[in-house]
Amino acid sequence: MTIAPSKLSDPAVRAFVTTLNAGDRAAFLATLTPGATMSDDGSDRDLTEWIDREIFGPHGRMDVQTESGGGRGLVANFTNDTWGEMRTAWRFTVDGGKISRFETGQA
Repeated sequence: MTIAPSKLSDPAVRAFVTTLNAGDRAAFLATLTPGATMSDDGSDRDLTEWIDREIFGPHGRMDVQTESGGGRGLVANFTNDTWGEMRTAWRFTVDGGKISRFETGQA
């Protein structure tokens, strides 16, 4: 059973998932702090290149299964046109109501 993005506990994470699923790159970027960083499977990546390659180019989507840590930890089925569906874990650092770092990888 999935958790609707509107029901996610942390407002910054809720906005991140909502804009990602809507395919709204500009609104997604607005959920991040200037200089936000990210990692994928334990390796830091260039955030802009990664979101274009993994999310916005291949129509990425998150179906959240569970949340933890006050809503700053998620397990989600992530789907895109490149890789299909995979079970992923996400951890978010929030600063001033925006995401300053997210870490993702296979769960």
